[in-house]
Amino acid sequence: MTLPRSWRDAEKARRRRPRPVTDAPAEIPDSKVGQVDFLLHRSGALDLIDAELAGRPGPDDLPVRTVLADLLLALHYQASANLADACRVLLDQISPTARSWLHVPEIEPGDPWARNAFCQRVYRSFDRLTTALDPARTDRRRRLPLTEAAVHASAWEDADAEHVRRRDLLQQISDRLVLVTVQLAHRRGLFKGWQGDAGTDTTAFPAWHRPHSKRRGLASVEITGGWHFSGGSTEGEFGYSATLLASVSRRHPAGHPAAGTRVSRHPQLILGAALDSPGKRVGPNAVHTLQALVPLGLPIGLLAADRAYTDQVTEHFQSHVRRLGYQLALDYKQDQRGIQGSHLGAALVDGTLACPLMPEPLANVTTGLDDKTVINPDETLQQRLAAREPYFLKRKQGPDRGGAVRFQCPAAGSSPSVTCPRFNRAHRPQAGPPTVVDLTSTRSTSAHLSAKPSVQITPAERLRPPPVKDLPRICRKPTITVRPGDLGKIDKLRQDRPYLGPAWRDAYKPMRAHNEAVNGRAKGHRINIADPKKRLAHGRVAQAILLALMVLMINLLTIQDWFSTTGPEPATTATVKDYDGLTPTPADFNGLPPPPG
Repeated sequence: MTLPRSWRDAEKARRRRPRPVTDAPAEIPDSKVGQVDFLLHRSGALDLIDAELAGRPGPDDLPVRTVLADLLLALHYQASANLADACRVLLDQISPTARSWLHVPEIEPGDPWARNAFCQRVYRSFDRLTTALDPARTDRRRRLPLTEAAVHASAWEDADAEHVRRRDLLQQISDRLVLVTVQLAHRRGLFKGWQGDAGTDTTAFPAWHRPHSKRRGLASVEITGGWHFSGGSTEGEFGYSATLLASVSRRHPAGHPAAGTRVSRHPQLILGAALDSPGKRVGPNAVHTLQALVPLGLPIGLLAADRAYTDQVTEHFQSHVRRLGYQLALDYKQDQRGIQGSHLGAALVDGTLACPLMPEPLANVTTGLDDKTVINPDETLQQRLAAREPYFLKRKQGPDRGGAVRFQCPAAGSSPSVTCPRFNRAHRPQAGPPTVVDLTSTRSTSAHLSAKPSVQITPAERLRPPPVKDLPRICRKPTITVRPGDLGKIDKLRQDRPYLGPAWRDAYKPMRAHNEAVNGRAKGHRINIADPKKRLAHGRVAQAILLALMVLMINLLTIQDWFSTTGPEPATTATVKDYDGLTPTPADFNGLPPPPG
């Protein structure tokens, strides 16, 4: 085979390689600068920041608004939240018009001293913000001794009024930055048809700095950092844990494949974020993200959570979630499956209240099963799981605003799922007129009581029935009311769909898959919250703010991808009043100040 002449001559091949037109950095359009500035104003975070910084001593550096908008632009175009990259954006990549919007002074491009002085102003402005919000400001340029660092770290855990106020203010600022895109998407109707289903998860948020060293007696620069261990992993990552709440959906609102395919179509946004030390406040952080959604008026549906949340103390997670109106879809560890306890005589079987006389082989069908068998149940296991569903208590009413649910005995009501001699003796149902059963109709024959499973009582109870007052509460009264926390410690195991049943599988599995997809998007090639090299700022306050800015930009990019895949983007001929902030500012705004918040 003869090679082309250009391949034989290396020098000629190098000359023919494509080259960029210029080495100058790409200029960011004014529309994008106006968009991120609008989002910051609309979020309300700047109001909280300005109120906190008002009256503080020291020189007036660049406005915090300028630095935060600059970081958002750096995230969008360079996938970086480093202040050095943000400085290059302000100096080289925005137009003079956009610089006037952000109050950036004119600097001679070839003057290195002026550029360095401007970068120092950016750093001081960001440091002024983090200092004002830090409960215990430390020297973040060196590693403190362990004893000294423990004193400063305690400010993130104690009940001191000023420390609590600063911690709450930091979380409020983070919430407003995260929720601004969610609020605007909801206002535009992007969540139309969404059932309010959400998934919560805790993911690693590594730190760039070295961990604590007991041998040297030195703490990390991140004094509240720790080791985050993902599920099934024996190697931890040093840094923080980020709690992310995502908008997910079931395959169908009814939660069963027979009802059809998934009908909810909406962008999978991050609805909330909270940064904390690993292993600290796992449940309360998830509850906080749910409570922050209440003022937005979003629908409330099902909440899916993994085993880390199943292990939470009831008062820290499950009770609060139920009082907010959410139903729970949970998974269990191997030693948590099977019969988990009882309440008012009803047995708690894999998170669902059941008849106390459910056959023991059915109640213990999942006891001791390993995770591999549970993930992919065979046909025999599926048949046994289906055989115990008639024994579960039926939901009669609720949940109400307080999370209370009324359950009914499976043998009670107009359409019982089982026949029970104990129930018939305690309540003595009146014999109705004889009914005609169409033996050729499957529906008619399956609805007859003779086709229902029969509850088996012991021979001793059959020969010598105990007094009705000695029967369990669920047998004496056909209905019971279960409120959040009524089951005590085992209430953390209760959920609202029979474990491993069709309704549970069609809700939990896709919702968890969507949750992991959102986590994967947050750790993708565009913006990666798990890459500490993209956020080198020191301190927990700085990391919390950068996480919120990252989530804001991730949601914004998700919405833009949603517009590009589901339909045309909204028209850009809007006025200031109806501009929604989800797309770059219209061309009419160029040359003018960005739309007000």
